Amino acid sequence: MHGQEQDVIFRQVHAPGRLGLSDFTDMGALDVTIARQPLEHLLYHFRLPWSGFEHAHVILGGESFVALAEGLQNALWSAGGSPASHRTDSLSAAFRNLDAQARTDLTTRYEALCAHYRMTPTRNNKGVAHENGAIESAHGHLKAAIRDALLMRASTDFDDLSRYRTFIDEIVGRRNASRGKAIEAERSHLRELPWQRTTDFEEIIVTVTSSGGFTLRKVFYTVPSRLIGHRLRVRLFDDRLEVFIGGSPLLTLPRGRAQANGKHDQVVSYHHVIHALRKKPMALLNLVYRDKLFPRPAFRRAYEALCAALPERQACKTIVELLALAHDRGCEAELAAELEQTLQKGELPQLAALRMRFSPDPAQLPVITVTPVQLGSYEALIDNAHTLEAHA
Repeated sequence: MHGQEQDVIFRQVHAPGRLGLSDFTDMGALDVTIARQPLEHLLYHFRLPWSGFEHAHVILGGESFVALAEGLQNALWSAGGSPASHRTDSLSAAFRNLDAQARTDLTTRYEALCAHYRMTPTRNNKGVAHENGAIESAHGHLKAAIRDALLMRASTDFDDLSRYRTFIDEIVGRRNASRGKAIEAERSHLRELPWQRTTDFEEIIVTVTSSGGFTLRKVFYTVPSRLIGHRLRVRLFDDRLEVFIGGSPLLTLPRGRAQANGKHDQVVSYHHVIHALRKKPMALLNLVYRDKLFPRPAFRRAYEALCAALPERQACKTIVELLALAHDRGCEAELAAELEQTLQKGELPQLAALRMRFSPDPAQLPVITVTPVQLGSYEALIDNAHTLEAHA
């Protein structure tokens, strides 16, 4: 009979081509693994509410402008046009731990992104999820479809990240196919796309230290040691770093993230440091990123077996030489399989035997004899040229 007034949800009528919505949703409950390792990730989700067109993109980090910019642009180019306005939540997660200047910069970049696609940027009120209800409810439907597909697949493990992303794309593609007529009708109301994408990365200048790498966002990355002392330009994407020196691209590195407790982490390639490590193999014993140096579990298990059975110096030298063998001969996978079999037999890897196994036998190499060119033959060519000119 009596009581306080309550909030009222006002259902909206959506017009074709008028609105697009973006949001992130946590995928932890699905227990997806990559090569049997848990994959902590979000799903960026875009939707056109009139036709139901949707796009999803796997995000390895948290909510950020880079993740939003990459996912949104992928969605717009997949849709074939841009709506009149774009709505997100309040981007509170992206703003977290940022000072006032950084928040202003983020807002400016978001507005510039929308302006590039001629969209009016809008946000729902902080903490009022139902204002983005046209995509919040779609999260549940999409995740249910992914869960069902995983059950039909009989496994939540994928060989690599690209296969999982393809799996998500196929599910979203089937859902869009079922709404094909409405999506095709809405496309005619979307605004024409610009001739190219705009920035979907952060650009940062770093200096390579004497440790053979640089630290960025609490993550240490190794690079070839020839770059020590140089300043590099790094484009920071959600899942990778593209490294430039001046305007020249150098290499692409997988992006790492600081640990949940705030401790630093490392992204290490043994190819970058193996030449220096061969000169100082005992450096491996207490190396900060030692566990990250081993490219496959078999190398780490081989190191543990060697340390248990041999003096530290001999164990370090042996495993470093095994890594050098993998680097020099390009046989990382084959060598790891050989090490796995050796360890299963309860034996230690024998460096000399493995070198014979993966190095070419000198007796089998072909003998190539190069006959020196006689300088007088050039005189014959000149004489022939003069004869041809005379006949001409």
